[in-house]
Amino acid sequence: MTIFSPAGRMTRKIGLGLVGVVVLLAVLQIAEGAAGVNQALFPLPSAVLAQTWDLTSNGSFWSAVGTTLTAWGAAMLFIIVIAVPLGLILGSLPAVDSALTPIFEFLRPIPAVVIFPLVLLVAQDNTRAQVSVVVFSSLWPVLINTVYGLREVDPVAKQTLRSFGFGSLAVALRVSLPSAAPFIMTGIRIAASLAFIVTVAIEIVGTGYSGMGAYAAQSQASGGDITVLLAVAVWAGVIGLAVHGVFATVQRRGFRWHQALTATATEDS
Repeated sequence: MTIFSPAGRMTRKIGLGLVGVVVLLAVLQIAEGAAGVNQALFPLPSAVLAQTWDLTSNGSFWSAVGTTLTAWGAAMLFIIVIAVPLGLILGSLPAVDSALTPIFEFLRPIPAVVIFPLVLLVAQDNTRAQVSVVVFSSLWPVLINTVYGLREVDPVAKQTLRSFGFGSLAVALRVSLPSAAPFIMTGIRIAASLAFIVTVAIEIVGTGYSGMGAYAAQSQASGGDITVLLAVAVWAGVIGLAVHGVFATVQRRGFRWHQALTATATEDS
């Protein structure tokens, strides 16, 4: 492996990122120590990192992480099941797309926290309400990328299949969906990170939850050290990065042909 290979470039990128984080934490540590700030409000990075490490042996915390990831996983399943077929319909039927796009553009900017009380009132169940709000707020990247991917499908390929007597459904499944798959995967990767953020946020603002957000909120409400809250935030960031990394790896390895095609098109232009 060389630094110019794809794996070498990735390793170098991760290494530089870690160096940047270490430098930032060192600067904050020195600056806070020199300024004599109130550490009850602004804990030293070393204290936050120590608390972050302590959470690795905290069973209650990992139980909360499992609860959060379970809700996130359920939401992601619904997002894919809803957004991909709906995107196929919108991308294949321009009339339906034109009729529904104004509605979607109206719904898309609505913040999740605004509709959460209403959804909770209707669902009468914390988990169902949480999953529903996460799905609503996070399905848009998958839906938009699916529609965009279908619009980028080679019309000659679709017409060729139609000339052999294949119907619209067969064309969509044999040509449109495989061609749009890289775009769909990009939408899923973006939605995964967004869904995780919303899942934790709902646990913070809601009542009766037992996930990461609720763990952080309860620790702070019980008069605990703010370092616990910041340590949970650190773990949320680490898990979010891991989620992004998993989906990015799947996309990179599963769609090498699309990356090669994109690189070729870029060179030709």
